[in-house]
Amino acid sequence: MVSRVYMDYNATAPLLSCAKDAMILAMDELGNPSSVHREGQMARRMINQARAQVAHLCDADPAHVTFVSGATEAAYHLLTPDYKMGRSPIKVAKLYISAVEHPCVLSGGRFESGDVEIIAVDSQGRINLDALQQALSNHDHEQGLPLLALQVANNETGVLQPVEKAIELAKAHKAITVLDAVQAAGKIEFSMGNIGADFAFISAHKLGGPKGVGAIISQGEVLMPKPLISGGGHEKGHRGGTENLIGIAGFGASCLFAKENIYNFYKFSKLRDQIEGNISKIAPDIVIYGREVERISNTICFSLPDTKSETLQIAFDIDGIAASSGSACSSGKVGESHVLAAMGADTKAGALRISTGHGTSDEDVKAFMSAFERINKRRLDRRKVAAA
Repeated sequence: MVSRVYMDYNATAPLLSCAKDAMILAMDELGNPSSVHREGQMARRMINQARAQVAHLCDADPAHVTFVSGATEAAYHLLTPDYKMGRSPIKVAKLYISAVEHPCVLSGGRFESGDVEIIAVDSQGRINLDALQQALSNHDHEQGLPLLALQVANNETGVLQPVEKAIELAKAHKAITVLDAVQAAGKIEFSMGNIGADFAFISAHKLGGPKGVGAIISQGEVLMPKPLISGGGHEKGHRGGTENLIGIAGFGASCLFAKENIYNFYKFSKLRDQIEGNISKIAPDIVIYGREVERISNTICFSLPDTKSETLQIAFDIDGIAASSGSACSSGKVGESHVLAAMGADTKAGALRISTGHGTSDEDVKAFMSAFERINKRRLDRRKVAAA
């Protein structure tokens, strides 16, 4: 059987052996983490260890980490018009988001559609700070506070947003700030202490942890959103339901691995530049998105003229290469990318995304390049036939 090459880490990273080991250990824990007996406290200690590991990755206080089922739940939890400052309710009147957000943010969470304002981006996919400034300046504070939700890194293009400047603008207008750090955590240094956001959220399976678990990281414990799932007092009352001990243990282990190996991720920028240089030589008419600005180092998003993204994806899959034609959350849906559309790019053909990770080898890259050369040759042959 021909071995396959996995280049879709932004969709999900393969489960790390350390995460698997932690999950197996957790399987042997009998107690409910909320029980006061010894068995329960053993399980609680395991969760607290994982909480500290998640906090360590994000340079945060472990007391400010709330475990949830993943990024989609985290976004829905945080994007709400109902917050509290201590025991005092706070009304949030409007949600401001960029046009290239992940669908879990683009949907607006618990806000009514009329209370969501989408801020334009430039041709590279970065939020237009002037437009954000104007929108926040026009906000009616008598109706309630503004809330800004912004991704740190785009899941399709890898483009990094100017989050520090955006948060500075937001804070000047007394906005609550939420960061989608799903694609950034473990790939770049991410510090809640330095960046100044009120909240951020991350997902385990993007880091080599298990699917179905994530975390909300808050700047403190005074300002908090109305719980999405209440009852039982779990997670200090912020998220009801018995904690997913097995998933949380694997999550913590993957965060520890990411923290200890984060500088290894920076080497991927050299690999990315090498791949982009080679595919540009093979196909000079290729379009690489976000190439002119700072991106996370493992992501390449490109289009080949006259070739649909799903056609490319299938061709690579047949050749043994796992790649993506967009957000994994939209798999099975053939349609234009809202990210490319917001950037003003030609969205008819779509784009292919390859994303590498710690398990990517030189042999994997060679296999991808060979497949790309074959696929591009067939594309050029079809063009010659059509022109004849």
